[in-house]
Amino acid sequence: MDRNSLFLEPWKEIAAIHWNDWRWQFRHRLRGAARIDGFSGYNPLKRKALQGVSRAYPVSITPYYFSLIDRRDRNDPVLRQCFPDLREINFSLGGVDDPLEESSHMPVKGLIRRYIDRCLILTTTVCAVYCRHCNRKRLRKKSNKSMTVRPLMRPMLEYIGREKAIREVILSGGDPLTLSDQRLDAILKSLRAVRHVEVLRIGSRAPVVMPMRVTPELCETLRKYRPLWFNTQFNHPREITPEAARACEMLLEAGIPVSNQSVLLRGINDSYEVMRELLQGLQRISVRPYYLFHCDPVLGTDHFRVDIGKGLEIMEKLRHSVSGLCLPGYVVDMPGGKVKQPVHSPRMDDVEPCR
Repeated sequence: MDRNSLFLEPWKEIAAIHWNDWRWQFRHRLRGAARIDGFSGYNPLKRKALQGVSRAYPVSITPYYFSLIDRRDRNDPVLRQCFPDLREINFSLGGVDDPLEESSHMPVKGLIRRYIDRCLILTTTVCAVYCRHCNRKRLRKKSNKSMTVRPLMRPMLEYIGREKAIREVILSGGDPLTLSDQRLDAILKSLRAVRHVEVLRIGSRAPVVMPMRVTPELCETLRKYRPLWFNTQFNHPREITPEAARACEMLLEAGIPVSNQSVLLRGINDSYEVMRELLQGLQRISVRPYYLFHCDPVLGTDHFRVDIGKGLEIMEKLRHSVSGLCLPGYVVDMPGGKVKQPVHSPRMDDVEPCR
């Protein structure tokens, strides 16, 4: 990346050794509306209003991810994913805090079990970048304090040990890769010690928003716990940078499959042309397009939601123009959070199944 570009103006004098250190990136996140004032260009009235948004839903943006923003474009697809928006606190638009009803599927604190054969651990409430469309925004709205797995690990392990049907455990949050290698190693080691847990999975946007977090040391740690799968979230082709591609390649070289779970977002990737470029870009860096999620009806995210008919139209065009290896499953998380429902074109109902 050209480090003298407009996008990097605030940090153009930073030495490469710091810029490429994930700890430096994490420490120097832009946090809160006050911190982004100097970079946003918003008028004073709007800046004050945005402070109210950031009090409800905190802001966090790594310098790296900020550098991807075209600051000349108020509708830039990267900016809209991480900058606060007044519509986030216009609750008259509808939505609920917990559309997947995760709190009702939490047999012990910090562990979500929506499916019989797998469960998910909330390792932390902290992310390197707080996505404005996140379906767990409620965890940040209720408290700005971080929650880590350390005091909760024993009851979660005891529960997983009792439940023999659980064969897969997902580390999520927040973002697990905001934890140190040592903490991740301890968590993975404890889970691998449970005999009936066959597969581990990590969900993280680090390759997209802080790719320098993927280090040789991290890859060596993760390699020890294969079969381990890695799911990330690229939502726009501009996020597929050389740095992001290198992070994914390092994981792949460690024998860790990398899949992508995009969210269909209005004004960001809700066009055939953008989605095709994204999916083909993912295939080019050997990242499997896994799911395209219809945006959940989370409180304060209505401005991101796309009509499901438009999503079907995009998928129909993609089916006729890209390789099957590029096609994700278009799914909706159903109310109650018990199933991911595939969304199919009505025309597919009349097609005879293959024999």
